[in-house]
Amino acid sequence: MDILCQGKYLQLIREDNWEYVKRVNCSGIVVIVPMTKDKKVVFVEQFRRPLQAQVIEWPAGLVGDHASHASENIETAAQRELLEETGYEAKKLTWITEGPVSSGLSSEIITFYAALDLVKKGQGGGDSTEAIKVHEVPLAEAEIWLETMAKNGRLVDPKVYVGLYFLKV
Repeated sequence: MDILCQGKYLQLIREDNWEYVKRVNCSGIVVIVPMTKDKKVVFVEQFRRPLQAQVIEWPAGLVGDHASHASENIETAAQRELLEETGYEAKKLTWITEGPVSSGLSSEIITFYAALDLVKKGQGGGDSTEAIKVHEVPLAEAEIWLETMAKNGRLVDPKVYVGLYFLKV
């Protein structure tokens, strides 16, 4: 294994004839699939520089990426990211699934949690490096809403549909 390039957050690695990216600043990645008691799903929208576009996503984040929470577990990171990005706290957090993000490009594994019995505790919007818009959409209307957002120029992260599948089962 050769490290071709090392940045503050990423490594570009060559192993045999394969090149891929590895995160060096965290111990995991969590995706939160939140739904309120009255069956509204909570999406976030933010500008993603690599795509130069606004993207509709689930709240998500890195586990242990700052010194202040370097030893946190994945469930703690899920609660922290949910509150930070949406202003909600989950009374019930349930593991859904985990798997690779982009297995041909990255070594990242993401873990999904359902966040239920939400209680509004703050504004949300992310930390000082983020400008997150929160959307609350009835579960029954979510797919039509996502289609409308896509028609209006937003990109929709396909992981959103994975989360919706699990909310409907």
